[in-house]
Amino acid sequence: MTTTTSPPAPPGARAGTANRMGWTALTALAPAVWGTTYIVTTHLLPAGHPLFAATMRALPAGLIALLIARQLPHGSWWWKSLILGTLNMGAFFPLLFLAAQQLPGGVAATLGAAQPIVIALLAVAILHERLSRWRVGWGLLGMIGVALVVLGPDAAMSPLGIVAGLAGAVSMGTGVVLTKKWGRPEGVSPVGLAGWQLTAGGLVLLLPALLIDGVPTDIDGAAWLGYAWLGLVGTLLTYTIWFSGIRRLPVTATALLGLLSPLVAATLGALIAGEALSRLQLLGFAIALTAMLAGQLPSPRQKARDAGAADPA
Repeated sequence: MTTTTSPPAPPGARAGTANRMGWTALTALAPAVWGTTYIVTTHLLPAGHPLFAATMRALPAGLIALLIARQLPHGSWWWKSLILGTLNMGAFFPLLFLAAQQLPGGVAATLGAAQPIVIALLAVAILHERLSRWRVGWGLLGMIGVALVVLGPDAAMSPLGIVAGLAGAVSMGTGVVLTKKWGRPEGVSPVGLAGWQLTAGGLVLLLPALLIDGVPTDIDGAAWLGYAWLGLVGTLLTYTIWFSGIRRLPVTATALLGLLSPLVAATLGALIAGEALSRLQLLGFAIALTAMLAGQLPSPRQKARDAGAADPA
């Protein structure tokens, strides 16, 4: 009886796998940090000013990024930056705050977890990629896991909040896919690209924020700390990492990393409130994390195609 063994992967393939794993781990930091947004907003920022909070999250960070990068858009990147900034920040941030105001946090988080599925479908329409049933399936399972973690029995449904939550997922999902499609201009740093979008998104928000919300009168030291965290760490740093990851990783697999955001938010809420997670919530954690990790792997069909392509016979 004879057995056959697969040849070891060539050094270049092993290096490529290690490089992808490294970028995946780094990119995952972005949604993990975004998971702090809810707790910072509810505990540190003045209530009732979602547009102002969104503007403070985007515009100062964008201007700082422009000062660091010392690069302005050129050619078509003026209108591309405006579109991406509006989708990823100018529209997404207010919709996120509106969904959080109209819905219990668990419902809003579950709607946000639909983003990987939205991105998988948009990748077919915009990037002309083949629909990955593998990652769509894991995306659906991840939504179920998030729902088990964050949904409670008193989860009320507001039609306005549901529309805002789904619109936010579509807005940022479209921005992510277009970011993948358009890439990054030659010679422009990741900080520069993030700065263009953040500044554009902040400028789109500025006038509505001043006219509708106005400037809160009760901004104290804790609020300034919250704005600084959301702007510098939760936006400038994370979006620089996020856009770099999107450029190097499969867009649908990257989107599945977004499941970390509601999981981190739920964990922080439980720790700060001193509430223990139930067995059902722990099961949801396990399901969502499994979906996120499995979604980073190629499907069995893709593995078979890759093996066939590598077989010299």
